[in-house]
Amino acid sequence: MFLQVAQLRVQYPDSAKAAVDGVSLGLRAGDIGVLIGPSGCGKTTLLRAVAGLERATGGAIVLEGDTVSDGQHHVPAEQRRIGMVFQDYALFPHLDVGRNVAFGISRQPRAAREARVAEVLRLVGLEGLQTRYPHELSGGQQQRVALARALAPNPRLLLLDEPFSNLDVDLRERLAHEVRGILKAAGATALFVTHDQLEAFAIGDQIGVMHEGHLHQWDDAYALYHRPATRFVAEFIGHGVFTPAQIRQQGSDVVVQTPLGALVDVDECPLPSAYEAGLCDVLLRADDIVHDDLAPVKAQIVRKAFRGSEFLYTLRLASGETLMTHVPSHHNHAVGEWIGIRAEVDHVVTFARGGSASSPPAPGRPRTSAAAA
Repeated sequence: MFLQVAQLRVQYPDSAKAAVDGVSLGLRAGDIGVLIGPSGCGKTTLLRAVAGLERATGGAIVLEGDTVSDGQHHVPAEQRRIGMVFQDYALFPHLDVGRNVAFGISRQPRAAREARVAEVLRLVGLEGLQTRYPHELSGGQQQRVALARALAPNPRLLLLDEPFSNLDVDLRERLAHEVRGILKAAGATALFVTHDQLEAFAIGDQIGVMHEGHLHQWDDAYALYHRPATRFVAEFIGHGVFTPAQIRQQGSDVVVQTPLGALVDVDECPLPSAYEAGLCDVLLRADDIVHDDLAPVKAQIVRKAFRGSEFLYTLRLASGETLMTHVPSHHNHAVGEWIGIRAEVDHVVTFARGGSASSPPAPGRPRTSAAAA
């Protein structure tokens, strides 16, 4: 692994609780890792510890085989050859784009410096803008200048702390895709912090979900969504709710009885014996619930959010359970209206009733070769 974090602990002297506690992860050369989680979960502290801006109080950080931080040993930030892109870009307003980008390579010969500036500006799509000043650029262009400046010294690792948070929502996701392309073209290894899941999915090869200083899962986006390691990950990723259910054996099949009816033919469903009397909570995401006027189950719309091509409806069943569903935006139903819905669940994810945030799901049955075929 290019970057290895092993059982890292960071605790501030005036705090009774560690900001980062027992975190382990690995990042391969050329990959982009992303840390997401709610405010105060420890993701920025972890990033700062990797940068050398915070001291580890336990565990270790190893970069290209070199231990740069552990409980006794701390390599200063300026000796780690790590580049950083900050939330506020931190561009020098009195310097033009070329001199901003050249700031970290000022000791190189002039010809080499100018060639490198031109190279990274071309990489980020800003060639020919060397003489512009930051105030003459859009927010997205300023972000690219900050990225070019961080890439100019050829850092062995690039760290990005909420780099798009000052931009509007549509630009953030688009720029995330563009930055991923830039980093891949540069062959850079990067660790990125955001609170926005769409950004994380757009840019990350590996994504870590943090909560209260702990890393709950370090995985690709598909696994986080369909195979969450803890109840917190299941709740945090995507739009969905937990609803009470019962797993039952029905002949040779296992079914999950829910307020929407029985879920059948679901992948990797646990056996009823995984829970006492088969009673559990099942995760139903918005894309598991289909709007169908002919369905026998009806739900009342209690909230709607317009997303352009679709609405995100929050629904309430007659029995009181809450669900969510994505519906194409030409189905413009009013709040208070009752609509038909049915469940289409491929990956069933279940947890113990009322479990804690760190509770793992029950292991599912391995798929048979016939089912896998």
